Amino acid sequence: GPLTVRMLQTSSFFGFSSSDVEVLGLLADVEVTTLDWSSHKIHFLRPWVFPALAPTEWADLELLLNSYLGNLAHMVDQIVRQRTMTFPVVVQCSMGCREDAGSGFYDTAYDGQDFVSFTARNGSWTRRRDDELARYVEAVLNHDEGTCATMVHLFNITCIKALHRLAQHGKEDLERQVKPVAVVFAKVPNPARLLLVCRVTGFYPRPVSVAWLRDGQEVPPGPELSATPPLPNADLTYQLRSVLAVAPHDGHRYACRVQHSSLGGRSLLVPWG
Repeated sequence: GPLTVRMLQTSSFFGFSSSDVEVLGLLADVEVTTLDWSSHKIHFLRPWVFPALAPTEWADLELLLNSYLGNLAHMVDQIVRQRTMTFPVVVQCSMGCREDAGSGFYDTAYDGQDFVSFTARNGSWTRRRDDELARYVEAVLNHDEGTCATMVHLFNITCIKALHRLAQHGKEDLERQVKPVAVVFAKVPNPARLLLVCRVTGFYPRPVSVAWLRDGQEVPPGPELSATPPLPNADLTYQLRSVLAVAPHDGHRYACRVQHSSLGGRSLLVPWG
């Protein structure tokens, strides 16, 4: 899909003027920035991130981010007072843009459920659930036309410029190819059942295809097959497990087949036994 730059934010409010904020910036799936909540400073997680924008641009973004987080805290305080709600309140936000113009997005969740979203294409807020609080917040945010116009500019112009510059500087990280390593082993939960486990790890990028072969033929999807999604490792690679349930000594030959862009069109085939 198109390249995306986004910011993930979790604000936990424990009382009036008491909060904790976590902010993570991502280019595709590469972690690029965090915000140190105690110093209100942006930290850069890859060496090429800071040079991608001018120092004044980073300073402006830092100012904007802290102003936005302050305004969010003020709004939450007001709503809690007006509606005699109880703390803690947790607000999660995902915001950013994709390569195509007008693709800016800002999605919020309140206490773990979708709440309101902003669409840069039409410059307006839409509630994601139909309760009184969501209707109220949607109306308040749409009433502030100046902020809506600023957000359209930020998402459609500033964000896309930053995305292109980060993509140029981070090209090596985004385009790197790391080959998967696969092992097959068995677990025996009971005498009548054998679980064949194919553990695939250390690969990048994330898209991968893992299948089981029985006597050279692919095992179709069914209740005997299960798999995890690709999960991140600490070294910017991924891992997953695929499990096939079989009867012990059923006379068939089994193998795990891994297909990944780093393998140059070839498959990695790991037989069992």
